[in-house]
Amino acid sequence: MNMESTREWMINHQIRPWNVINPLVLDALGQVKREEFVPEAYRGLAFADTEIPLPQGQNMLKPVLEGRLLQVLELADEHTVLVVGTGSGYLTACIATLAGQVTAIDRYEELTNHAQTALALSKIGNTELLTADFAAFQPGRQFDRILLTGAIPALDERLPEWLNEDGLLIAPIGAAPSMEVEAVRRSGDQYSRTRLFETVVTPLENVAQPASFVF
Repeated sequence: MNMESTREWMINHQIRPWNVINPLVLDALGQVKREEFVPEAYRGLAFADTEIPLPQGQNMLKPVLEGRLLQVLELADEHTVLVVGTGSGYLTACIATLAGQVTAIDRYEELTNHAQTALALSKIGNTELLTADFAAFQPGRQFDRILLTGAIPALDERLPEWLNEDGLLIAPIGAAPSMEVEAVRRSGDQYSRTRLFETVVTPLENVAQPASFVF
């Protein structure tokens, strides 16, 4: 496999057609070597239009969804970012090329270690990886951007409080087959919610369920 030509094909034939046109995002997707974040057993699928299995029953998102999430985050190089669900570390790496500082948490130490190794190989240093359960996590600070890579059944009321003024949260919300990626923007003590697009992703684990989801 010619990695560079296949990467270019992924960007031009999978990601661009979904209206991912921000040149900085496309440059980040071209710069970060996705194959270095894919488990070795699945390296041949690094640029395929499919989710890729990770340890602990997790998976890498499809490239097109990664591109769309990067674009709607509206990243700038002065931004601080929190990623909930480090997974392979690939999205964290892409975000780190577009933002100032990235903190990423994952429930599983195995995934944290995998991501840390891949980030070191890619010489990406403006990241902090933590093994932490989202349900009990308290960041002790606020961020300009927050991204959830897994779905939550309803908006966690802690999340807007973790945003700086004019901060932006991007999160898949709902339950399969009816999940929507939402943008939540903070303004003072208020926040607004905008539905962006539909998707289906793996839910975050150990997340409190609203009463309507409990059977």
